[in-house]
Amino acid sequence: MEGTAPSAAPSTADAPGRANRSTRKETKVPASSGSLTLSQTRSRSIRTSAARAPSRSAPGTAVPAPIPRDDRPARCPPQTGLTAAIGPGPVPAPGRVPQRRESRPRGRRLLLSTPIFYANGPPHIGHLYSALLADALLRHRRLRAAGPARLCTGTDEHGLKIQQAAAAAGTSPAELCERVSGLFRRALTQASVAYTDFTRTSEPRHQRAVRHFWGALRDGGVLYKGSYEGWYCTPEESFLPESQLAEGTDAQGRPCKVSLETGHEVHWTKEENYMFRLSAFRNPLQNWLRDNPRAIFPDPFYQCVLRWLDEDLPDLSVSRERNRLQWGIPVPSDPTQTIYVWVDALVNYLSVVGYPESHGAWWPAVHHVVGKDILKFHALYWPALLLAAGLEPPERILVHSHWTVRGQKMSKSLGNVVDPSVCMGRYGVDGFRYFLLRQGVPERDCDYYDEKVVKLVNSELADALGGLLNRSTAPSINPSNTYPRFSEPFFPKVLDSREARGTGRACAEDYKLVAAVASLPAQVDSYFEGFQIYKALECIAQCVRQTNGFFQRHRPWKLDRRDAAEQLWLDTILHVTLECLRVYGTLLQPVVPLTADKLLSRLAVGPGERGLSGLTFLARYDGKPCPFEGRQLGPDTGILFQRLGKLETMKRKQEAHVPGKQLL
Repeated sequence: MEGTAPSAAPSTADAPGRANRSTRKETKVPASSGSLTLSQTRSRSIRTSAARAPSRSAPGTAVPAPIPRDDRPARCPPQTGLTAAIGPGPVPAPGRVPQRRESRPRGRRLLLSTPIFYANGPPHIGHLYSALLADALLRHRRLRAAGPARLCTGTDEHGLKIQQAAAAAGTSPAELCERVSGLFRRALTQASVAYTDFTRTSEPRHQRAVRHFWGALRDGGVLYKGSYEGWYCTPEESFLPESQLAEGTDAQGRPCKVSLETGHEVHWTKEENYMFRLSAFRNPLQNWLRDNPRAIFPDPFYQCVLRWLDEDLPDLSVSRERNRLQWGIPVPSDPTQTIYVWVDALVNYLSVVGYPESHGAWWPAVHHVVGKDILKFHALYWPALLLAAGLEPPERILVHSHWTVRGQKMSKSLGNVVDPSVCMGRYGVDGFRYFLLRQGVPERDCDYYDEKVVKLVNSELADALGGLLNRSTAPSINPSNTYPRFSEPFFPKVLDSREARGTGRACAEDYKLVAAVASLPAQVDSYFEGFQIYKALECIAQCVRQTNGFFQRHRPWKLDRRDAAEQLWLDTILHVTLECLRVYGTLLQPVVPLTADKLLSRLAVGPGERGLSGLTFLARYDGKPCPFEGRQLGPDTGILFQRLGKLETMKRKQEAHVPGKQLL
């Protein structure tokens, strides 16, 4: 799905000198007797806009401009288009957006999804980042016991790119997809992504769903045949307008047209394809977004989609000629056409939940996690297609930005594509998960380089968190290896930290720590709900630093255990520290599941005591019993997170233990 795009109905304003070569032609697609309709009442504004000639600026494959690093809203790219020749025809009557139930009961079902990844090459960290975001959301939801949840992912296995890549590799498209799909499965499994469903678009169940979805579009009267011509970019699976082209050279050094953004060569193409009346869905899409202001998040992307809807919204090509593209699903009842790869790919979100029979149990309680490069396809085309098929749009579309490498876009030609499997071998699975989720900011592009990973992971996982656990459970300071008791006289409850002076042994800073950790679960929950996982981790890291300050400030290793009062204060310091660590371990489970499990096991926190719904903190401070007090700690399994060494040393060790990398 990534890196491909459906072609928009082209414009007669582009491709100078070629516009007159178009042939105005439209063939209505017959509807069956059981046609689907979205409404019995026609909208005058929709009829008028849909019946106009093609717009003067059709959208190409432009994606939102990178969000500036000062967090200002992104500017939407201009929607320029291709040379078109589609005529006006019968206007469908798209109805109102199906009313969404505003309040859903706690415990409802939820489907989380990643894009299905295009199977023309191995995974990179951008793919993994999408999957980790969805995985963390799934794990957090499960810890909250919020109801049944699934996470679907998979591979997009049709299209001209795959057809050509297989031919170049001397293999069949099916064999290429089998191999690449396996690479994605292994990478996601290695990264501990807890997906429940893995869809391949070459599967019979998916192809059946696509054919049925096409029939729903046909029966709804939103498809017609139109011929057009324009510049087609095979690697991007899309037509590009003149405004997105530049002069370049091909592999033989001959002048040619190339994509301005990617540098890929484009070819002039003329086809007769099926068109989808996207132009008729402007008002329903605007109504949907107006009624659901959090449907697309973060807000800069929501605003960008609103601006797209204020611009021209030309019809879309939803098929390719079969003689050009054989590797795809044929259009039902028309063997001369292949269903466009993007329509095929988007339907995976339905096929995974049993469309067309049993999807109602999950749809539309769906949250799509997607990269900003495919925002238009998920936020405009997909909701419009769903409405045309009589279905509600997805509940939410959660959008993230891209990863660069030392300030440069990842590119095969630059040789800077980052292999996630290598990174996980170098930094550990949890180390790399933590880095991507801690540093990744959905609103703006983020930069990757090895030294940044080492510095962050050492500082926050190995030193701050791991060091705190090791120091507070060391035999020299906790020889009984138990969860020590809390003594209220040494840490009395106060309503205001300023009242702490002269009472007990705790100081104002200690009360600030207790207040911060007590409010942490609610903060983390809010940030996860707001798709700001990096902020949740920022809050946890800050509290870990405060806890280290608490431990260092009171120097428990200096206290005399032979003095009864000193022993009580020592136990109280350790109790507060372990309570903080228990909260951190619980909250970190969605991000670093292996490390969190190790931490909680060391604190003897049982499997049934690791949820968020019943999470408590420092119960004795509020005069309530603490179930962990006096409990024997779990076995000492050594260092919580091994500190990463110098980069060159790590690379040498990895090369010594990893066999030669299998290449496609």
